[in-house]
Amino acid sequence: MSRTSIKFEFPCQKSENVTSDLMIKLISTSVILALVFTVPALGIFLGIYSYTENVIMGAIIGFAIHFITLGFSYPISQSISSFLDN
Repeated sequence: MSRTSIKFEFPCQKSENVTSDLMIKLISTSVILALVFTVPALGIFLGIYSYTENVIMGAIIGFAIHFITLGFSYPISQSISSFLDN
C-alpha cells in the first residue's frame, strides 16, 4: 500500500503566510472553545442526573445549555482570539 501525504492548505491564504504562531493560536482557540461548549453542558447534565436520577430532564437541560453556548460562539471566539493576541 502506498502512503500519500496530505498537504494542509488554507483556501484564502498562501501557505507561506501560515506561521507557527498562527497555528498555535488556531489550535489554542479551538481547544478552549471545545471546552467552553462541552464542559458546562456535561456538568449540568451529570449534576441533574446524580441529584434527581432523571436522565431525560438532565439531557434536555444539558442540550439547552449546549445550544445556548453555541449561539454565543462568535463573540466567545472573538474574545478568546483577542485575549490570545495580547
